[in-house]
Amino acid sequence: MQWLNKLERKYRKYAIKNLIVYIIVFNALIYILDLVAPAGLSIDSLVLYRDLVLQGELWRLITYIFIPPSTSPLWIIFVLYFYYLVGTGLEQAWGPFKFNLYYLLGMIGTTAAAFITGAGYTGVYLNLSLFLAFAFLFPDFQVLLFFILPVKVKYLAWLNWALLAGVMIFQGLPHKLAALAAVLNYFLFFGPDLYRQLRLKNKIRHNRKRFFSEVRKAQRSSRRRDK
Repeated sequence: MQWLNKLERKYRKYAIKNLIVYIIVFNALIYILDLVAPAGLSIDSLVLYRDLVLQGELWRLITYIFIPPSTSPLWIIFVLYFYYLVGTGLEQAWGPFKFNLYYLLGMIGTTAAAFITGAGYTGVYLNLSLFLAFAFLFPDFQVLLFFILPVKVKYLAWLNWALLAGVMIFQGLPHKLAALAAVLNYFLFFGPDLYRQLRLKNKIRHNRKRFFSEVRKAQRSSRRRDK
C-alpha cells in the first residue's frame, strides 16, 4: 500500500497515540455519568443526526463514537476490554498513524451514511470494523468469550461477516449504509491482500487440478501399454 506509506511519512507526526484508550475512557465516563446523574444523561444528545448537525450541533460528528455499547455493567466491561485488546493490537501492528487513519475513514463513512439517510448513528458498526481488521491480521488469536470460553477470532469474524450479510439483505437503508461504511475502510486497507490471496488460491487450485489430470493421463497411458 504505497499510498498509505506516503501518507504516513508525511502526516505521522499528527497521529494520536493510544487512540483507543481515549475512546474507551470516554465510553466509560459517559456510562458512569448516565448511571449517577440525577436525571440520567441523555445519550440521544450524543447520537449522530444529520439534521441536528446542520442546525449547529457539531459535537455530534465526534460524540457518537463515545456512546457506550450496552447498559449492562458486566457486558460493558467485557466490550470495553475487547475494544482495548483489538485497538492496541492494531496500533502495535500498524503504528499510530495507520490505526488513526483506519478509524478516521470509518468515521467518514459513518458520517456519509448519516447524511445520506438522515437516521441516527452510533459507533457500533465502526467498532465492528476494528474487530474485522484484527481478525484478518491475527486470525488464530484466542479470546475468552465472556471471560470463559476460548475462541479463535477468525470464527467470530466469520459470524460477524454473516451478520453483516444479513443486515445488507434484510435491513433498511440506514442499516445497510452503516454496515457498508463499516467495511469500506476494511477493503481499502486489505483489498490488495485479499485479491492476492484469492489469486494464489485459484492458482493452487488450478495447479492441483492440472497435476491430477496429468496423473490420470499417465495412468491411462500405462494401462494401454500393459494391454
